[in-house]
Amino acid sequence: MDRIITEIAEYAHSYQPDSDVAYETARWCLMDSLGCAMLALKYPACTKLLGPVVPGANMPGGCRVPGTASELDPIKAAFDIGTLVRWLDFNDTWLAAEWGHPSDNLGAILACAEYRARVFKQPITVRDVLTAMIKAHEIQGILAIQNSFNRVGLDHVLLVRVASTAVATSMLGGDLHQVQNAVSHAWLDGGALRTYRHAPNTGSRKSWAAGDATSRAVRLALIALTGEMGYKTCLTAAKWGFQDVLFKGQEISLARPLGSYVMENVLFKISFPAEFHAQTAVECALHLHPQVASRLNEIERVEIETQEPGVRIIDKKGPLHNFADRDHCLQYMAAIGLIYGNLTAEHYTDKVAADPRIDALRDKMAVRENEMFTRDYYDLDKRAIPNSIQVFFQDGSATERVQVDYPVGHRLRREEGIPLLRQKFRGAVAEVYSGSQQSAIHEVFQDPEVCDSMHLVDFIDRFVIAKPSLDNLLV
Repeated sequence: MDRIITEIAEYAHSYQPDSDVAYETARWCLMDSLGCAMLALKYPACTKLLGPVVPGANMPGGCRVPGTASELDPIKAAFDIGTLVRWLDFNDTWLAAEWGHPSDNLGAILACAEYRARVFKQPITVRDVLTAMIKAHEIQGILAIQNSFNRVGLDHVLLVRVASTAVATSMLGGDLHQVQNAVSHAWLDGGALRTYRHAPNTGSRKSWAAGDATSRAVRLALIALTGEMGYKTCLTAAKWGFQDVLFKGQEISLARPLGSYVMENVLFKISFPAEFHAQTAVECALHLHPQVASRLNEIERVEIETQEPGVRIIDKKGPLHNFADRDHCLQYMAAIGLIYGNLTAEHYTDKVAADPRIDALRDKMAVRENEMFTRDYYDLDKRAIPNSIQVFFQDGSATERVQVDYPVGHRLRREEGIPLLRQKFRGAVAEVYSGSQQSAIHEVFQDPEVCDSMHLVDFIDRFVIAKPSLDNLLV
């Protein structure tokens, strides 16, 4: 097999993490990802995609989807969980040459874990889920450090499919050879185009693309477990391999040995459901809000400095057509912060976007790259995501230039961030569950040892919405 496939497969199949920091962070990540899923249940554009592929194709005793009453086959359950976690662009993230959201893999991980636990009656614990999360985060994140698939027009969910496939095949009992075969199929699938992330085609597919990728991973895992063959040089074959066909002949590489680096350094989206290159810009805007909110009509210009990826990905002028367009526009997010002093998912709706002050302020914004910001962004020791904002008024006065280098979800701000992450989770749970069920859910995350040792079925039980009884339906 190609060396990269072998390294990924051996890691997924045999590696045992030994980092307390990684397990602690994975526990926060599990909590946060489920919270993001709960928040997404408010949006019909998301919930219309959930449930069996065709009406009635349920699987009693199968995989549950937190926040719902669904029992599904593991492939569709992975799609539903992955889509819920990802929908609002509020789950954890990883920034490098390629970026993405490692918790997108949770769809495959939870579905496969419960499939084994409920269907095959195996004693799967939350600790097993955390181990799988550390591995999936690592595969996706280390591949992303040096390999920029977006530069050749491919979407980063390619790496979700590869990571989820490796981990899912191992979780379902695959041997090393079967994991290798499954991973080769994940690469053979090629990659989705990034068309749906960029104007003029920005749309809601970017919110279910990761669910699609993680569910495809489960399908490939199940295929490999039948004994289906793999493809030894699917990456490196001349003319027909992934590298020649889709990666402009570049060699795919792993920037460092696979371990637990990514989980230890993952970035949480704590305060704002916003594309991560803009997180610190929104912090700057909120800091300036008291100084500018009453003087919006007096503003002459707003200067925003950002990193190179911020310019390339979210510097948008002109009309913004939908929710997905707005949550990937640096100027829109900064304008919301300056005007409202807050940024929530509701601010991306058509109702809020109709506020004429937003586009008027966007038109006064100038975005440019700060080369120092870019260097700090790509420095793997710093992993900074800097932005700065300064507002100038027509009378010649100006605010101070506000700069934020590290968002509150950064590892360097964990002490500050974890209480806010808990608060975010509590708010999300309150949106969906009654008081008694809320208490049962929060109890899970109070004691790490109790949480880790909990049987996965019992854990999911706490997040399931009970089906209405026949008597209630008749009433």
